[in-house]
Amino acid sequence: MTKKSYYVTTPIYYVNDKPHIGHAYTTILADVLASYHRLLGTPTWFLTGTDEHGQKVQQAADKNGLTPQQQCDQTVVRFQELWKRLEITNDDFIRTTEERHKVIVQEVLQDLYDRDEIYRAEYEGWYCVGCERFFAEKDLVDGNCPECGRKVDAIVETNYFFRMSKYQEWLIDYIETHPEFIQPDFRANETLGFLKTKKLQDLCISRPKSRLAWGIELPFDKEFVTYVWFDALLNYISAIGYKRDDAKFNQWWPATHQLIGKDILTTHTVYWPTMLKAMNVPLPKTVFAHGWWLTGRTKMSKSLGNVVNPMEMVDRYGVDAFRYFLIAEMTLGQDASFTEEAFIRRYNSDLANDLGNLMSRTVNMLGRYCDGTFPALGSGALDGAPEQELWTAVQQAVVEMESSIGTMHLNGGLAAVLAAVRKVNQYFEIKQPWTQAKEGKTEAVGVTLALAAESLRVCAALLYPVMPEKMSALRAAFGLGKPELSQLRTFGVIKAGTVIGNPGILFPR
Repeated sequence: MTKKSYYVTTPIYYVNDKPHIGHAYTTILADVLASYHRLLGTPTWFLTGTDEHGQKVQQAADKNGLTPQQQCDQTVVRFQELWKRLEITNDDFIRTTEERHKVIVQEVLQDLYDRDEIYRAEYEGWYCVGCERFFAEKDLVDGNCPECGRKVDAIVETNYFFRMSKYQEWLIDYIETHPEFIQPDFRANETLGFLKTKKLQDLCISRPKSRLAWGIELPFDKEFVTYVWFDALLNYISAIGYKRDDAKFNQWWPATHQLIGKDILTTHTVYWPTMLKAMNVPLPKTVFAHGWWLTGRTKMSKSLGNVVNPMEMVDRYGVDAFRYFLIAEMTLGQDASFTEEAFIRRYNSDLANDLGNLMSRTVNMLGRYCDGTFPALGSGALDGAPEQELWTAVQQAVVEMESSIGTMHLNGGLAAVLAAVRKVNQYFEIKQPWTQAKEGKTEAVGVTLALAAESLRVCAALLYPVMPEKMSALRAAFGLGKPELSQLRTFGVIKAGTVIGNPGILFPR
């Protein structure tokens, strides 16, 4: 973790419908990464927002009897409310209809046009409304869109084009010499395969107002609006002061992690880097494409009626359990299956039985055997072999979690923390504080329970970015506030004499 700052972005989400689990997952993932970096003491900026222009938004507005702006204003609230409910700690929320974004898009367009990076020409081809993209006939699959499978429309019209094709060889070389740019590496191979087998076309970056009026007007031709993807991608820099606040922009850019779903790989690993190259702006350090959430082996989709509603899961099981499942269940980069059965199984095993039960046992025994206060510890509290073994396991969890953040293997980090939690439960079975108490070994009981509480304290700190509400309650029971990096490797942080609170059952079965 040597980078002087950490900047993480989510894609900005279309406001044509309510948010679903895909939106929730990417945003929770970004939030967890941001929170871990804050815990590690790294200056952090976390951006999310909404993509409010384009044909899909205009069609949704027409369907709902609204103006496009009304459609945006009504739908954006659903995202903002869900992010609050999911305890998302974004530093900024950008809407592409905001003036601060629109003026930057127009300035970028004007600059590229002035430097002949954008030109006017007639286009004849196939257009997919769902993807808001043009395709050559040779790229269609059975006459349909190669990306989403929907039917495409034949279109002939004059438009403006960005000279993307001139950057094809440069982009191939850049990806091959910067292996961290596209992650996981098999996604880089996907992009390289595309670039090496197809001639890159120039990118149509406009739509005539006669066909689509809802968009940012081209500064050099008022008869056209900007293609939604060209507009949307610029949010990552317009939000952090590009062309307006050099100090802020230079602090955060290049972005450390730009998180995306694998379905928007091409736009983020072909369109976006070539745009930045033409603008003379450095590329982000890493574009990370995660997999899809499936129901069994089937991709979730509205048409199949199998989309998980995040609000319903939160209402049923709680925010923290939902966040934990999403991070623990998916290996980043791979697809993962979401079923309520799998959710309940992991909830009962990891949260109710292991973590929640350990907290209840520790608090109850501190109340019963230590008069509800934290015992004083002598200098030899960690001298015993079982004590050393437990503390070593807890410290190993610290190491593995920190490593997992850098390698984007968060589920592995969580597994290490839960392994440490299970070690504490095993330690209780070895030491049997209930037997120690019966035998009048007051000091030994104090050591056993104090070490268990200290181990729980560290585990709660490591789990805090994933489950902030429940881990705050757990730490508050020991008189502690927000976790601090300096305390993760220190033994004896909980003060002797602290009155132990009772957070109740953290995770009811």
